[in-house]
Amino acid sequence: QVQLVESGGGLVQAGGSLRLSCVASGTIFSRNDMGWYRQAPGKQRDMVAAISSSGTTNYAESVKGRFTISRDNAKNTVYLQMNSLKPEDTSVYYCKAVVVNLRSYNFWGQGTQVTVSS
Repeated sequence: QVQLVESGGGLVQAGGSLRLSCVASGTIFSRNDMGWYRQAPGKQRDMVAAISSSGTTNYAESVKGRFTISRDNAKNTVYLQMNSLKPEDTSVYYCKAVVVNLRSYNFWGQGTQVTVSS
């Protein structure tokens, strides 16, 4: 069973930085596309950043130039470095793994809260 465990969330002032981590188990991590999503209360869950198994990255327009997604296959971990944080970045951040085994399956972590104060 694939498990994803996020960490690194917290309370930070506007302009500050946080680094989120997501450790995966139960899967061949290097073969998985990975992503970070966020969901604020009453809103839909949106993609923040994604990284393919080959290392290609993709970002939401709202975070380009401020956030960086990376992965360490040796540690089965994907990171999200968040700089120049804004109050509108406040949300629960979720890690997602896309596992392909005859078909594509999505797995989610439990989420980690990020709160940016003004």
